[in-house]
Amino acid sequence: MTPDVYADMWDEIAPARSVWLITLADLALLLVGFFVLLQANRELDRESLLAGLRAGFGIEETAPAPMAVASTRVEGFAEGSAVADMSGAILWARGAARDPRTRITVTGSAEGGRDLDPATGSAAILAADRARAVAAALVRSGAADPARISIVTDPGKRRAVTLSVGFAGGAN
Repeated sequence: MTPDVYADMWDEIAPARSVWLITLADLALLLVGFFVLLQANRELDRESLLAGLRAGFGIEETAPAPMAVASTRVEGFAEGSAVADMSGAILWARGAARDPRTRITVTGSAEGGRDLDPATGSAAILAADRARAVAAALVRSGAADPARISIVTDPGKRRAVTLSVGFAGGAN
């Protein structure tokens, strides 16, 4: 083909608008969206804004739990009992959760089979009792604020309670 033929082909496939105009329109829309978010951030508190964004995208659950950065374990529970020495966990919580932006997750566990709650015969209830006992000891001793403690159960693993601390953010 001759160079003149290529020139004719280029004219046939040339876009109707300049490419830079589409890029400029995209940039303008992104900029408008950014300013809308800035304005919404001034009008609402952070949690309301995040809830609105989650609802707008169809997400029903809340933000994920904070990622654990340190953990410890309370062991020594007798079979079917929620009583153990919690002094080590109290000392750990005082040091690990000094920053008010952290949260402590207390996960109670009970072995399946013979390690069951004596009144109900449930490993899940025994795991919850163990986690509650450790959380109550942390609050009684002043090692943690009850608003910063989450209790979770995980029956079927071992006779222990695992404590983990994670950064939850905020400006406290």
